[in-house]
Parts: sequence; structure tokens; C-alpha cells
Amino acid sequence: MSQPSLISWTENDMLQSMRWHSESGAPTPKRVVIADDRMTADAAFRLASEGTAMLWRGDFQNARQLLQALARRTDRKPPKLATTPGDVFNFHRQAQSQRGRTLAMILLPFDEDYSIPLRRAPDVQQACLEAYGVANGPFVASLRELLGVVGAHEWRKKGVEIPALGERIHPHYGVFSPVRGEYIGLVAEAPLPMTNLAFDIGTGTGVLAAVLARRGIAHIVATDLDPRALACAKENLTRLALTQQVELMQADLFPPGRAALIVCNPPWLPARPSSPIEHAVYDPDNRMLRGFLNGLVEHLAPGGEGWLILSDLAEHLALRSRAALLAFIDEAGLIVVGRMDVKPHHPKAADASDPLHAARAAEVTSLWRLAAR
Repeated sequence: MSQPSLISWTENDMLQSMRWHSESGAPTPKRVVIADDRMTADAAFRLASEGTAMLWRGDFQNARQLLQALARRTDRKPPKLATTPGDVFNFHRQAQSQRGRTLAMILLPFDEDYSIPLRRAPDVQQACLEAYGVANGPFVASLRELLGVVGAHEWRKKGVEIPALGERIHPHYGVFSPVRGEYIGLVAEAPLPMTNLAFDIGTGTGVLAAVLARRGIAHIVATDLDPRALACAKENLTRLALTQQVELMQADLFPPGRAALIVCNPPWLPARPSSPIEHAVYDPDNRMLRGFLNGLVEHLAPGGEGWLILSDLAEHLALRSRAALLAFIDEAGLIVVGRMDVKPHHPKAADASDPLHAARAAEVTSLWRLAAR
């Protein structure tokens, strides 16, 4: 096992160090200064822009206000002018990456029990336990990451209403939340080829496996490679009393055997993720998409169907053409026996200030019904 990364700084004329923690895989900041309530927003923005991190020793709520001030200053920078959809996407990702690096420069100390030794610090122990697991000694992490952890904890408690189930699904930290309900509706409405056995590839929260179970599929094998996703799916399926119908399995794509229905909702954009959490959104080189398509013929039972749930957002961003997708399907020995489309209704589709608005406004989500040729 690799040794944990240490972050070092000078305080009271003494060199100090502590374990560094970053779920996004951010490298240990090389330059760290001590900061407190006397730090101005302009000074903090200058330091953060230069790559200098600030270990906070002041009031926790003041640190949050400072982070908001940094965000406002970061967002003032005018976007690069783009002439093609691909440039729009690439410039947007570059800006988001730079924004993330800047806002990650405010750091917090954590005690060995996940408590924060700062004035007016909230109780984040349960949120950190859910995201990080059992505590492993004191550490330093960014305030921005902590706010993400706390936000995920609140979503986990509240859950996401799934009309197709008439129930809530509770996403865990690091597991993609099923807030895009239109794709779930497609799975709830598509005609079932058979009802004896189905595979749910990349189950995540377990939401599609739950929908298939409620539709009367006798047995569903739901796979995922991520232990967090499997734990999340297990909790949701237990809450919905579906563990007798749904079997969870850690696997890279397919379980052994063949099924009459195989469902997959892969990441929709063929781009390189910048952090582990982004693997739910970005599929570098179409790896999962092509892996699913190329394995279908081998795992489909006679007369069975593979359901590919995919947005065409990548097409509107010039990341993957419709011709390329159809070629992937053909090369895998598959034919399209049907397709169901739906327009998204999430808030970003109507947000004209979003740099990707033109693509999002034109987006269509499809359930492709595929069969062996």
C-alpha cells in the first residue's frame, strides 16, 4: 500500500505536517499559508490564483463566506470565445477545472473523529463517516470538498422522488444521483421482451433494477465495479423490499450467463474525467458504451433485447456523431429494433446563461432497443 500524502506548512516558526485527503484526487498543495478572519477576499483570491493554499484557523462561517467571495471573483472572468460546439465544451471544462482548483485552496483541519477544531464549526461527523468510512486519524481537506460531502449527506437523507417507483431513491456520496428522471421513465414504459431474467449493467443507486423488479422481472442481476455504488444499491433495494428479486454483483460490466433483457445507462459524454467522481458522467474513449455493445451478443438469450439508455448531448457537442454510434452498434453485431425518445426537463435545459445551453436545449434522451443480428 502506498504511503498517505502529507501536507506541510510552517506555523509559529515550526514546520508541521498532517495527512492530506482529497476524494477528487487533487495533489497535495505545495505552498500553504495560515489564514484566519483577517484575510481579505482580494488577498485570498490572489493567493489561490497563484496556487497557494490557505489553512484556516479562524471562524468556520467566515471561511464559508470567504469561499463565496472567491467564487464571485472567479466567475467574473469572461469565457473564451468559441466558434465550434467542441470548443464550447472544451473551454467550459477548462474554466470549470480552473474554478475548482481556485476554490479548493481554502483548507480545513479535521480531528481524528472528523470534528473540525474551529469556532462555529458544524457537526459533520456523520457526513464524513458516510463519505470517507471509518476515521483514520487527523487530516487536512478543502472546505469545498467538505461542502460537497455535507450536500451529499443531505441528499442521502432526503432522497430523490422517482415517479416510476412511487418511492424515493437515496444516493450516496460519489454515486450518481438519478435526478434525470426522464431516462427512468423510458425504462418504466418500454415493452418487456420477457420477464424471467434481466441484467442491469452499472447499477449505481440501483434505481433501474428497482424499476425492472417492480415491473415484474422475476430475477435481476445488477452489477457495478464501484463498492460505493453496490453499498448504495443494497441500501435502496433493502428499503424497497426488493432484495429477493435483485442480486448485486461486483463486476466490470456483465455477470456470467445470458439474460432476456440487459439494460445499461453508461456515462453520456466521451471525455476524460478529471476526478474519480466524474466517472459517472464521462466515459473516456467510449469505453463503457463500446464494452456494453460489444458484449451484448455473447450475453443475450435468444429473442432477448439490450436496452441502451443514452443522451445525444455528445452529438450536439461534437464529441461523438450519430453515425459513429450507429457504427458501434453495427460492429457489435446488433440491430436496432426500436427506439423511444424523450426531451429532458431538468433546469439546465432552460438556463440560457449555461455555456452549454444550445446543446442542452436540443438534447434528446433515447432508449435504444437492440437485438443480435
